[in-house]
Amino acid sequence: MRFLADRSKLTVVAAKFSCGAPRAGAEKGPQAIIETGVFSQIRTRTNIALEFVELSQNDQDSQIPSDTDVMGMKKPREVSAASARISSSVYQQARLGHFVVTLGGDHSIGVGTVSGTAKAVRERSPGQELGVFWIDAHADINTPKTSLSGRLHGMPVAFVSGMAKSPKKGIFDWLEQNHLINLRKFVYIGLRDVDEAEQETIAETGIKAFTMKDVQRYGVEKVMDLALDHIGSQTPIHASYDIDSLDPEWAPSTGFPVASGLSLDEGVVIAKRLHESGNLIALDLVEINPDIATSHLDVTLNAGCKLIKNALGVVDCP
Repeated sequence: MRFLADRSKLTVVAAKFSCGAPRAGAEKGPQAIIETGVFSQIRTRTNIALEFVELSQNDQDSQIPSDTDVMGMKKPREVSAASARISSSVYQQARLGHFVVTLGGDHSIGVGTVSGTAKAVRERSPGQELGVFWIDAHADINTPKTSLSGRLHGMPVAFVSGMAKSPKKGIFDWLEQNHLINLRKFVYIGLRDVDEAEQETIAETGIKAFTMKDVQRYGVEKVMDLALDHIGSQTPIHASYDIDSLDPEWAPSTGFPVASGLSLDEGVVIAKRLHESGNLIALDLVEINPDIATSHLDVTLNAGCKLIKNALGVVDCP
């Protein structure tokens, strides 16, 4: 992890927010992951110093004014405020060179996580661009104009890349140029449920996108070869991992499962290859919802823990 100043420090940000999605429950995902003991296992095996930061939507609800729709967006002020807090927390840790794992929460938190890492990377290495792996069944690149639902968990890539702009004071107006990513350093893996407008955006911008058909055609190892080559060997990487990238067999407890996804083994290969690149500096794991398929929650948590451990290079935990 050549881009980290202190490889012995790991910060876990528990981003307990579900305000960007239509169904509550994902805000419970971070605690569910932590309670598996996965981070205690990691600390025991690696002697990494752990720090936990907890952010909750309950801490800010009373501070949000009337959150009426804007350009069709649902809860835009609440999601913006949550994202700003997450961005600040991730930035404060990443600027110190710590590896940051952020647990969600719905995927709207990606605006905060990625922007925080991007700002820290530019501060630590002027001129350096951040590479992003977005591992997801969905593209999450709708804008307020193209979104069919208005839900912000479908728009984080648009906002953190600057494609979507702040429409009003108090709604993502905290995003500055040093928060934004370059889509030429962006890769999708696992796509299979993409809106027509998103497909057009991906084609027009030339974003590197590997669908599940690509994974099946080339194999996950070849896809990772191509993806890492596209990002470049001298680029720090932030991986934003939506648990619904996995097939529902392996991740049933999530809000928007899509059939024919990654197998758990394929998901682990992606995490392992990101670690082995030496360039991974931040990881998100989002959209675990303990209120869905509760009798199979342990299956989803087991998958999430395996992804985290392999991304950190810890493969021998029980």
